[in-house]
Amino acid sequence: MSKELIIVGDRVLVEPDKARDRNEHGLYLPQGVKEKEKVQSGTVIKTGPGYPIPDPNSFDSEPWAQKENKEKKYFPLQAVAGDHCVFLRNAGIEMQYEGQKYIIVPHSAILVLVRGGGIENAISKMLKTEKGFDKK
Repeated sequence: MSKELIIVGDRVLVEPDKARDRNEHGLYLPQGVKEKEKVQSGTVIKTGPGYPIPDPNSFDSEPWAQKENKEKKYFPLQAVAGDHCVFLRNAGIEMQYEGQKYIIVPHSAILVLVRGGGIENAISKMLKTEKGFDKK
């Protein structure tokens, strides 16, 4: 029997980035510093199906009528597996699955998604566009 991790609703499973033990100046950080930050980043591993959409035909039928088993419909999420995201740390719930640390985050707590090319490329592109408005 194999196990499968199923994410429900609008939740996103995120593998958090590895914590740094030093700051940009080379000083060692105390252990609790990373946990006090309000935002955190990580890689999206798996997403739920999305927000459920009610079937408009179900409102026209009688409550006692026998209902057909129709496939449920969902409004999909923007995040997909492989995206790098920045999210609100307080909204997430930490869990361990098969020895790996993950965070389950509601989709509404995700602030930024970076898709493809890595976060370094995305940040450099954002900086170039901001500088593009400067006069030469």
